[in-house]
Amino acid sequence: MNPELLRYIGRRFLLMLIVIVGVVIITFTIAHMVPGDPLVANLGQSALNNPEIIAAYQQKWGLDKPLIEQFWIYVKNLVHGDLGVSIRTKQPVTANLARFFPATIEMATLATVMSMVFGILFGLFSAVKRNSPLDHSLRAVSLVGISMPAFWLALLLLYLFYFKLGMSPGSGRVSLRFLGYQPKTGFLLLESLLMGNYPLFWDALSHVFMPALVLSASTMGIMTRTVRSSMLDVMSQDYLRTAKAKGLKSGQILMGHALKNGLIPSVTMFGLCYSSLLGGTVLVETIFDYPGLGWYAYHSATTLDFPAIMGCTLVITLINCIMSLVIDLVYGLIDPRIRY
Repeated sequence: MNPELLRYIGRRFLLMLIVIVGVVIITFTIAHMVPGDPLVANLGQSALNNPEIIAAYQQKWGLDKPLIEQFWIYVKNLVHGDLGVSIRTKQPVTANLARFFPATIEMATLATVMSMVFGILFGLFSAVKRNSPLDHSLRAVSLVGISMPAFWLALLLLYLFYFKLGMSPGSGRVSLRFLGYQPKTGFLLLESLLMGNYPLFWDALSHVFMPALVLSASTMGIMTRTVRSSMLDVMSQDYLRTAKAKGLKSGQILMGHALKNGLIPSVTMFGLCYSSLLGGTVLVETIFDYPGLGWYAYHSATTLDFPAIMGCTLVITLINCIMSLVIDLVYGLIDPRIRY
């Protein structure tokens, strides 16, 4: 492997470590400064009248120790891969993340695929038919997708397709008849498909489709505008005029020359969109009651579940750091002008 590439990767991992340390310090401080009492959130107001219950609860979760000591204990456990025990679920945070995160990966992957496919097609058509009614229509659609808040679109689609039309299965990850099924890997769609359980697969797909559609709306709009801008820039280059002068057909020029170079920025957009969707699904998963990482983070925040909040934050931070590194490496592979 290229020594310069190895040094570059080493520097990135060092910077990643610095980012993680900073995120741990900031998140731990903010989480413990938020107004509220985890005793009230988890035990209820009535438990505050019993000093024995309060003392036992604080001792069990380490809330009776000074904040600095709590942070030091958390860091020591974190170095050994221990994210602590969730105050709300009474289970290890790593076990909860392993349970809920695969659902978010499935939803974010489907949303990213939808946004990539339609975003590239819309951007390509918009660039080829520049300033035409089709171009204006696709640009308007992309602008609406970028501007519309995800929580509002989620409520609108849920009201229209579930409450009014009855076309959507509603909230949750599966219907009631499949609630007893627990996927061994956590990846319900993939596991049910490989096992040939097609009723379960289609039921899970119908439940994840609507949240994925909501998530893909904004990223599809961004992708459409990015591809359109990139294609217009590439189509004005001299080498395409030379290819046209040689007698190549428009389709050959577009697919063989312009598209290959015009889609390079979409690689960056793919990684950024995927990492942002993995970490930004809190509102959508909560509205659809979809048991993923965002749903888990929301319920952890509302109950002041400090270990779970820290675990979710660390996972999202790692995702963004790793995806950023992967994007830079892939970008260097597809564009020979990039040097490390």
